[in-house]
Amino acid sequence: MKKTVYITNAAAVAALYVVLTYISNLFGLANGAVQLRLSEALTVLPYFMPAAIPGLTLGCLISNIVTGCMLTDIIFGTLATLIGAVGTFLVSKIRFSHSEYLAPLPPIESNSIIVPLVIIVSVPDESLWFVMLTVFAGELLSCGVLGIVLSKCLQKTAILKKR
Repeated sequence: MKKTVYITNAAAVAALYVVLTYISNLFGLANGAVQLRLSEALTVLPYFMPAAIPGLTLGCLISNIVTGCMLTDIIFGTLATLIGAVGTFLVSKIRFSHSEYLAPLPPIESNSIIVPLVIIVSVPDESLWFVMLTVFAGELLSCGVLGIVLSKCLQKTAILKKR
């Protein structure tokens, strides 16, 4: 039963990630130097449940394929999400009040470093610092702001509780 719940939770996170990325893509915000993926708000979930790690990773992989990303972005963008998700899970091991505010930091960091490098390889005319800044800004808004709002809503409704 526990394994079934884990797989179901991971699949639900993956599906939500794909749907939210697709919505962002409809507005032209899912890929490129300036991106604001609504799905990145979900990157706080490994703080509450380990099943979110494979869910986010699979969701990112599927999203990158469906939205027409290049192979390098499919591979390394997904790797950035995996690194961020594992980092967020590790942050959950820190025990002090309001440690959930640290949950968005790993995905913000991993995406702000890895994704610009992928973009620069595919679009060499772009400035690395500009792309790093724009990806960081998008991640700060989606992971940091929206992720914390999601985290607080989930805690308030007792859907997810800190382990």
